Amino acid sequence: MLTATRTTTMLPVEDPERAGHFYADKLGLKPITTASDGTRIFALGQGDALGLMPAEKGAQTAHTVLSFEVPNLEDEIRELEDRGVHFEDYDLPDFKTVNHIAVMGTERAAWFTDTEGNILCLHELLGEEA
Repeated sequence: MLTATRTTTMLPVEDPERAGHFYADKLGLKPITTASDGTRIFALGQGDALGLMPAEKGAQTAHTVLSFEVPNLEDEIRELEDRGVHFEDYDLPDFKTVNHIAVMGTERAAWFTDTEGNILCLHELLGEEA
């Protein structure tokens, strides 16, 4: 069954080399290989992977495409900001961040974009689910 498989999340990127540097240098992901079509593959936890697939400009979506669960959201934000990652802030009627963090039910989250415009998220589970 599919529940026993490893997954590779594929993200569209206009410039795989530029994006590859962001994921390796800013996020600290380990490069595994580059496929013949130019897709750069990076290791994620638990044996999963991330593929940065060459795509036309504008192939990115306007919603979160990947979220990393972290044990301490403030520590991760601080570390990534020290590496040059810019976090987004929102002040909408039904959605607001404070110090980049939004609280949503049983989790807290913060968002940033990669060099290609893909929206990425860090999230931390709260309470019993953590």
